[in-house]
Amino acid sequence: MCLILFAWKSHPDYPLVVAANRDEFYERDTDAMGWWPEHPHILAGRDRADVVGSPGTWLGFTKTGRFAALTNVRAPSEKNPDARTRGELSLRYLAGQTKPHDFVVENAKQFEKYNGFNLLMADLSDPGNAEMHWVSNRLIMGQNVRPRKVFPKNALSPGVYGLSNAMLDTPWPKVNHRVAAFAQTLAMDAGNLKNADHYLRVLADTHEATPQELPSTGINKEWEKALSAAFIKTPSYGTRSSTILRVRKDGQFEMVERRFDANGAIGHDVVTGELSAAPGSNLSV
Repeated sequence: MCLILFAWKSHPDYPLVVAANRDEFYERDTDAMGWWPEHPHILAGRDRADVVGSPGTWLGFTKTGRFAALTNVRAPSEKNPDARTRGELSLRYLAGQTKPHDFVVENAKQFEKYNGFNLLMADLSDPGNAEMHWVSNRLIMGQNVRPRKVFPKNALSPGVYGLSNAMLDTPWPKVNHRVAAFAQTLAMDAGNLKNADHYLRVLADTHEATPQELPSTGINKEWEKALSAAFIKTPSYGTRSSTILRVRKDGQFEMVERRFDANGAIGHDVVTGELSAAPGSNLSV
């Protein structure tokens, strides 16, 4: 996943709105969004690649109001092919019941086993105490990426955010450009879980940054330019799926996934539902 736009407690009807593109090699084996047989409350796509650890997901939501999404931190020089798959972190959070910050505390010592990641976690199971957190196991200092040793509490304030393959709200061109378009689309959303195509159009932008705008992340300029678009398309690598998640304050939710291969769109699914109470929660909708 290389671009996540999200609004946290910034719309009168939706405590959470997410619009996200997952970018990956077309040959990587992947299952479409669906309910997982072994975790029937989890709605997510599934990574089927041969990985170290438990194959997980890049983005998912649960019937009890838990959300997780993951991006990698782009640092080619430090990539460890023997590291555990990062997707198991989002799955572990979705499958559990701990609050986001408690999840960070409980797993912090394990974060060194993974290549660089950003993990977003939200918990809407108790509407009166809903929370969202961001955690990364890397720090970016100038042009250098360093392991993070301390994980402060990063509860997010209400707002509109963008996350790509650096830190939260790092002003890469596609983050700045698409956050503005996302915020405009959010402002026009009447809150009735309609017109998801408006958000999909935000994610479908293929505009590439100018050479002067490109970040320097350790890859060649040709790749840097190709990856600067919100929607990426190269012969072997590109945007594999665009996902829209909207959760209403009354507990109704909708998740939309549009899938792509090198030739274009290959699938489109919509799942709607209503949040159900998790054990011990105060959910009342």
